[in-house]
Amino acid sequence: MKYDKLRLKNQLCHPLYSAANAVVRSYEPHLKTIDLTYPQYLVMMSLWEQDEVTITKISEDTFFDSGTLTPLLKRLADKGFIKIAPSKDDLRQKIVTVTKKGEKLKDHALDILPQLAACFSPITLDEAHQLGILVRKLTFGIAGK
Repeated sequence: MKYDKLRLKNQLCHPLYSAANAVVRSYEPHLKTIDLTYPQYLVMMSLWEQDEVTITKISEDTFFDSGTLTPLLKRLADKGFIKIAPSKDDLRQKIVTVTKKGEKLKDHALDILPQLAACFSPITLDEAHQLGILVRKLTFGIAGK
């Protein structure tokens, strides 16, 4: 009784962690067909929303720190999906731009979207939407954003 609060079934962190891992694993085979890892996919989605942005902006969108983001961006650039160049306004800043090859990738990502959505089949679209709202609220609350 004294340690009931320490049981796994009473922890919010465990189902969140398990669900996040399961979702990412279910995405991997589909993303492999377009030569992206899940973190690279998140970066590309950020860039498809707003192109020609600083690395700081991508970090804010994805919650990746610079130590994670720098090698990830280099791999995307090596694949030809993005370009990284110094800012004309501030040479200390880098601007990330989606290439034509990266733009074409967007269409392929759209084609696999229904397959990616299948990982949410145990819950309805409305439930998935509500879950996203709650998880973002939790994330921003914890991160203080």
